Amino acid sequence: MTRVRSASSIERSAAAARDALAGLPWWWWVGADSPDATADALRRRGAEQLAVLPVMVRHLDRPADPGAAVSAAGSHDAPGLRVETVRDGERLAELVGTYRASMGISPDLEAEMVRTEERREDNADIIRLAAVVDGRVVGSTVVITAHGVAGIFLVHVAEENRRQGIGTALTVAALRHGRRRGMHSAALVASPMGEPLYRRFGFAAVSEYRLFAFPA
Repeated sequence: MTRVRSASSIERSAAAARDALAGLPWWWWVGADSPDATADALRRRGAEQLAVLPVMVRHLDRPADPGAAVSAAGSHDAPGLRVETVRDGERLAELVGTYRASMGISPDLEAEMVRTEERREDNADIIRLAAVVDGRVVGSTVVITAHGVAGIFLVHVAEENRRQGIGTALTVAALRHGRRRGMHSAALVASPMGEPLYRRFGFAAVSEYRLFAFPA
């Protein structure tokens, strides 16, 4: 990961990242913590803006209300749905495979992604959750608990299993795990598809990131 702290280094860092990551999928996030000139400098290097993604926060001083969220979404639980905590082994490989596909990353990189997850130094702070239907992982999310915040990442539901309450079930589980670990708030970066669901859970946008990519 590269983090730019001054406007003078943006173009040099962008060029270095393009060379180092040639052939790999990668993105550049521009937010409130980025130097003011970052977006313009990236465009000069040929980057294209893909999306504007809200940073959303919810206090954990009250429990999740899954009933209200499901009613508002007009969705129905998938039969036999359960949310499992994943630590290692075959389930971890399934979980990584689920979010790898959602990110457009080549299957050739999946084994290395699993090894990276197994070796993370902050694994004690990580809760990996898998939505399972008929013994198969159909959705995922990862919660990282640190500094009083439950950060919710890598939320994905397989396309054929959407609008069945799986995203709701994963969100409920993530919030509950955050509360159990004593976190004060939950935070996430929402996709356009996920933002309406998170608002129903009481998340509010506090900032935004602009997502840039360079043409292959």
